[in-house]
Amino acid sequence: MRSIRRPVLAAAALTAVVALTATGCGPGGDNADAKPSQAAAQDTTGGGDFKIPQDIQDKLKEHGINLDKWKNGEWKNWDRDKWLREAGEFINPIIKDFWDKDKIDKVKPPQDPSKPEDISEDQGKTDPEPAAVPARPVRTPYTSTAPGVGLLLFSTPEGGSRCSATVVKDPAHPGKSNLVWTAAHCVHAGKNGGWYRNMMFVPNFNKNGGSADKLKTTPFEDRVPSGKWWADDMATSSEWIKAGGAVPGVPMAPYDFALMHVKPEENTGGKSLEEVAGGAYQVDFNAPAMAKIPSMTAQGYPAEPPFDGAAQQQCTDKPTRLSMDAKKPTMYRIGCTMTGGSSGGPWFIKGADGKPVLVSNMSMGPRPARWSAAPHLGPEAKAIFDKMSQKWATKQ
Repeated sequence: MRSIRRPVLAAAALTAVVALTATGCGPGGDNADAKPSQAAAQDTTGGGDFKIPQDIQDKLKEHGINLDKWKNGEWKNWDRDKWLREAGEFINPIIKDFWDKDKIDKVKPPQDPSKPEDISEDQGKTDPEPAAVPARPVRTPYTSTAPGVGLLLFSTPEGGSRCSATVVKDPAHPGKSNLVWTAAHCVHAGKNGGWYRNMMFVPNFNKNGGSADKLKTTPFEDRVPSGKWWADDMATSSEWIKAGGAVPGVPMAPYDFALMHVKPEENTGGKSLEEVAGGAYQVDFNAPAMAKIPSMTAQGYPAEPPFDGAAQQQCTDKPTRLSMDAKKPTMYRIGCTMTGGSSGGPWFIKGADGKPVLVSNMSMGPRPARWSAAPHLGPEAKAIFDKMSQKWATKQ
């Protein structure tokens, strides 16, 4: 969850904070030139049967990206002029087996090189810091207890990185969603960069839990029991794109949310992510006032000590308020000791039927980890969700 960036808040006392997400994500584009008459051309990245639609190829060409070169390492070029950053520029062609067993085992949340900075005034409503709530393992197998929560992998200028993410229901495709919710800082670098690359989601990662050492001997099918799914469309808040990022971007944490549409690396026989993962969660963009929420649960795959990123963890606490700026939405805050890598993971409340409903995602917290904060999903978040769902309503 946390790459962990660092804001410093003023409430009862100033607190050094860092973005909890394991940051670093990115869009990658790769494919060869296509003949204008072709509806689609074969993906030359090793993607086997996967094809790159003509419109994606055209978009890549517009940005001067050669898919063959991308396949052979050009995606590592983070030159500002070629780092796609605007809302509609996300490109992430499948590179089959790019995220192999070795890469998945080794990837860690990046260390935030910046120092905490103080926010001199807290203009909004902030409650006293909550007591730390120790994270505890989620019951296994995740395919039954937390279906649809998973690991998000991506490439950044500093190397491979990881966050957490969740399958969410799509009203345009009931029971067959291909939408995934996460944090903005897991997919976009903010004002000084653009979309991260090689973005891939692994639902129900390491479904039977256990340590990183145990994971070394775990059959690969248990590590990726629901397959590997690549993002082919992405959206985040305009606020994050314009002003988000490392420490200076922490004040944009109230807008630290993102939504992606995904497609499978391997053939699923036409089954959607929701069907293969075994579940998806309703998103509530009109959650009750915090005082009316008795408890909230955060889940994710923390990968910084004392955690090793192999097992899913969770924290449950009554939410309180955290404000970075009186002009921005107040954030949720709970006691929680999850660390970097858990960023982007779901925050749930119980719905009227007793089932978990997603109301937010892990965004930031302090070091050492004592509490975590998450954005309130309001009109801004609903707008990107509705647009994404409508865009894919006639296709999957």
